[in-house]
Parts: sequence; C-alpha cells; structure tokens
Amino acid sequence: MGATSATDLSADVPSATETEAGNAAARLADVLVLPYLNHAVSMYEAGYASREGIDNGMIFGCGLPVGPLARVDALGLTSVRDELAAVHAASGDPLHAPRPLLDQLIDEGRSGREAGAGFYTYAAPGADEVVADDLTPSGGVPEGVELRNVATVGVVGTGTMASGIAEVFAKAGWPVTVVGRSADKVEAVTARIGTSLAKAVQRGRTTQAEADAVLARLTLATSREALADVDLVVEAIAEELSVKQELFRDLDRVTAPGTILATTTSSLPIAELAAVTTRAQDVVGMHFFNPAPVMKLVEIVRTDETAADVLATVADLCRRTNKVAVSCSDRSGFIVNALLFPYLNDAVKLVESGAATIDEVDAAITEHHGYPMGPFALLDVVGLDVSLAIQRELLAEFGHEGFTPARMLVDLVAAGHLGRKTGRGFRDHG
Repeated sequence: MGATSATDLSADVPSATETEAGNAAARLADVLVLPYLNHAVSMYEAGYASREGIDNGMIFGCGLPVGPLARVDALGLTSVRDELAAVHAASGDPLHAPRPLLDQLIDEGRSGREAGAGFYTYAAPGADEVVADDLTPSGGVPEGVELRNVATVGVVGTGTMASGIAEVFAKAGWPVTVVGRSADKVEAVTARIGTSLAKAVQRGRTTQAEADAVLARLTLATSREALADVDLVVEAIAEELSVKQELFRDLDRVTAPGTILATTTSSLPIAELAAVTTRAQDVVGMHFFNPAPVMKLVEIVRTDETAADVLATVADLCRRTNKVAVSCSDRSGFIVNALLFPYLNDAVKLVESGAATIDEVDAAITEHHGYPMGPFALLDVVGLDVSLAIQRELLAEFGHEGFTPARMLVDLVAAGHLGRKTGRGFRDHG
C-alpha cells in the first residue's frame, strides 16, 4: 500500500464542529423517533395488535426500513428506556414516559437483539435472523373456521381509491361490479384503470392480452341493485359517517345473506356502520392504502361483533391479491395513523419551539433513521387538512393532551396552505 499524506487523511476525519453537528442531528432525530417507538410499545402492551402487525403496518404502510418493535430490539430495550426517560424529563409529556413493558422484558432477560431476545426471538445473541417462537402467528386459517366463498366482488365509489380497489381484485381474477352515481363517473373508473394498465404494458409488467382480460372483468352500474349477487362489497365513498351509514342501510337491503360488507374508511367507527344493518357480524374494515394497486398494506379492522369467518376470509383475500394484511380492533387511527400522526405532530411542535428548523428536522430523520422522507415532506404529501383531521380524531379518541394539534398546522390549514395539492404547505411547491 502506498503512503498516505496527512492532507489525505484529514479529509476523512470529521472536525470537532462536524462531529458536534452530527451528534446534535442524531439527538434531534431521537427526540421525535423515541416517542413513536414508545407509542408502538404501548399499542403492543395493550394487546391492540400483534408485534408483526405493528411492524408490518409501518413498513408496508409508510415505507419505513424497519418496524418500530424490531427497531427497539436493535437499539436495545435498556437504551431505549433510558433515553425515553430523558426525553420525558425534558418534555413532561406522559406519552413520552417509558412503557412498563420495557422494564418487564428487560427483567426477563429479553433486552433486545444483542441478548438474543426482545420483542422477537433471534437465532443467537447479536444475530439479525428472527426465529419462530410461541407468539409467531401461523398465517393460516384458524382451526375450526371455514372460509366464505367469494366468487364476485362489488365496489361502491368512483374515486381514486375505489378505482384502485377494483383494479386490485380484477387483476387477481375476480369479476368486479363497480357502482357509482352516474354513467360518467363509473366510466371514469374504467378509464382510470385502463390508463394504469397501459402503463404496466408499456413497462413490460403485463401483456396487452392480460390488460384486456382485466378490463373485461369490470361491470359498470349506477344502481346498487347490481350488487344483489356479489359475495363481497367494498365501499370507498365520501369519508362522512352519515353518508356511509345511508349506504350500509341500503347494502343491508340489497345484498344477499352472508355477503361481506367492508369499508375502507381510515378513521370512522366501523361499529357505527355495522349498527345500521341487521348483520353486524358481516361488517368489517378493509382499509387499503392509496394508491391501492401499488401499496401492499391492508388493515383488517374488527368490531366486537365481526364474525371469525369474515376476518379469516378477508385475510385470505388479501393473501390472494398479494397484499400484506394486519389486524386490529375498531378504534380511531387503527395501527398506522395512530402511530404516524402523533410523530408528525410532534415534529411540528418541535419546530414551533425554535429547537430546529423544518429542513434540519427532515434531514435528521432521513439521515439518522433511514426514513424515505422527513416529517414535513410527508405532511405536505399527505395534505395538511387530512393530517389535521386525523390528529383531531386521535385527540377525541384518546384524550391525551399531547395529541393536541400543533398551532402551526392549524394555522396553515386555516390559511388554505394544504401541501403539494395547493402548491404550498410547510414548504413552497409552486
């Protein structure tokens, strides 16, 4: 090896200032990410969702490189607990106090990946490979449960989400009846799916014959009576409770006994939709993520009355349409929104406090935790009005003062600055 000059070496050694800046950015990122990890621990501790459901929700719903519970294992439960305690001491927010489950697992010797066990069990201490344990789900149909036959699917709605759901099922081979309020609206669904398929053909992801077959599986209708013989209905209409309730009353009248009635709501109480029917056992949440043909995640949301065979059938449909299903019960935010939006709201509050700028926060998150985008970039993509509405729903559901929407978010929405869709949000996109 040739000699290396002092000048060459110095280029690879960060200065004290650079090191301090890097440490500051890492601390900034942790101030936001550690409470998010704590919320995930709380969700698991409460039995709301499985560890796999929580982690898969954030990986496939948000594009994160690793789920929150696996991330806690990698960081070490003792380290996470102690750093959360410091964050809590500084913020005073009860949501930042380390969850008791962390202490419990540490006392059991399950302190993380380095110990060979934490939330998951590993092949050996320090190993990356997760191995099955007593909590690993079987992934099959539960014993004693018989799947319902789903030979045909109905989709109610004509927007982007409804079109995407219809495309998902038609691609997987199901005949799909799409119902909308007018001929123009349902024809727009076909046009939208046709455009999507044309792009897939152009990119070599499908053939023209396969694309034609998908379109041939679509039946368009403007009357709900066309759903009389379908086995599953998925609604994707306006996100207003009264509007959806009117639809579910009518679906109860129109569809045959045993038809599964699914809603893709992201926030409304599914029990209140089931309550207006005579078949609460057949009503389930099937929350697709937008765009449905691309996003892998579906949140399956159960009420206290949803039948076991309905849940198993919907999970099987997700597998057959190449989706990743995660299961949870009926409460605001489900898994993904309940974890994501408090983190986004905390980021806004952090900038409001003057502790960092928008650019500093986004850079710290992407650089130190590998997220595909920082919180402010994501807020502008999601839409500030949507984000504010979800945050208000979480506050109403859980009543935590820490969920109070950040003033900057409220003010930007009031001013009509909603993100990329209006050309301005936290950043100018003009």
